[in-house]
Amino acid sequence: MTTAAFRPRSLPVSIIGLGVSQIVAWGSTFFIPSVMGRHIGDDLNLPAEVVFAGPTIMFVVGALLAPRIGRTVDRRGARTLMATGSVLASCGLVTLSFARGPATYLAAWLLLGIAGVMMMGTISSIALAQIAGDRARRALAFLTTVGGLASTVFWPLGGALDATLGWRTTVLLYAGLHILICLPIHLLILPATAPPRPTPAASAGDRSSGSAGPVRRPMVFALLAIGLSTGGIVYTGMTLYLIEILRELGHSPATAVILASFMGPIQIGVRLIEIALANRLSTMNAAIIGAAALPIALVVGLAGGATVAAGFAIVALYAIANGLKAVVRATLPLALFERSEYGRYMGWLAVPLNVVTAIAPVVFATMMERAGVTVTLLASLVAATLSLGTIFALSRLARRQAA
Repeated sequence: MTTAAFRPRSLPVSIIGLGVSQIVAWGSTFFIPSVMGRHIGDDLNLPAEVVFAGPTIMFVVGALLAPRIGRTVDRRGARTLMATGSVLASCGLVTLSFARGPATYLAAWLLLGIAGVMMMGTISSIALAQIAGDRARRALAFLTTVGGLASTVFWPLGGALDATLGWRTTVLLYAGLHILICLPIHLLILPATAPPRPTPAASAGDRSSGSAGPVRRPMVFALLAIGLSTGGIVYTGMTLYLIEILRELGHSPATAVILASFMGPIQIGVRLIEIALANRLSTMNAAIIGAAALPIALVVGLAGGATVAAGFAIVALYAIANGLKAVVRATLPLALFERSEYGRYMGWLAVPLNVVTAIAPVVFATMMERAGVTVTLLASLVAATLSLGTIFALSRLARRQAA
């Protein structure tokens, strides 16, 4: 049921539109240092640590603002926030293109952090969940699949533009994409307001079979945050250092790159399978499968990952875990809490997840450099096992609550 103000577009149009905006948003901000970081550092005379501190600032700012953003979307909808975020992202990229030293460079990332929490990741999931209603799980799985193409599109695009036009002009072009592509999408596709809040009786009927009652909600949320955060630091670190880990395990540089290149296709395949099995595989069971695949991948590495078969097993298992993680992060809170409070809980959940995303590169870099690959894999296994145990405990608690 909709009000005069809440008039969403068709669900396929909303998924495609938000998917495109997420590809542009992530590709034109988060991936800048990985593609153009060396040229930026040389031009501004900045060490790599400062260059890569940009995304860290972006995620820390997002963590601070996410709870307020989530509550606002629950009450007012996402259109105004996401449109404003597009404008702020364009301003941040323009600032970045004119940076002359560390102060202006980091100030640009501060602005991009404010913009990011208003248009990227969590807020797009909340917006689509409001539009999709009862079809939210499958819609969110499609959105994460489309949005996951950001690196596939912007790594080669950014590299080609940087080599041809230079990083400053490339970043200016990125700023234009937010005004020409993202801003119209957010204004034309998203409803003007949030959907009407359900009555208490309707709200009770709106819960899924695993939804947490009022008494259990703090415990359920704590387990969810711990489970996703402890796994999240491993996911982020492994994504950045997978090739280096494979090399340290004994693979040649060329073989490590070839093996790691299978990660993207496997992740997309896993997400498509999850979509196809959505009616038969519960979100909680998908979370357990993903959480279990990660420690198995790490055990394979510790047992001796020097053969091609072992290296492929590590990549495949990690890709399965990472592919399901993206879907679970968006859909598990929807299964555990009332839909009308989805934005609130997603906002609070973004706090620890953004923090671990911000610190993971530093943690993995320090472990790899000072302790080596074996200690890095052992520490990752501890975190991944804690994540699996917490998700399993969350599953048992949710089932007891539903019963």
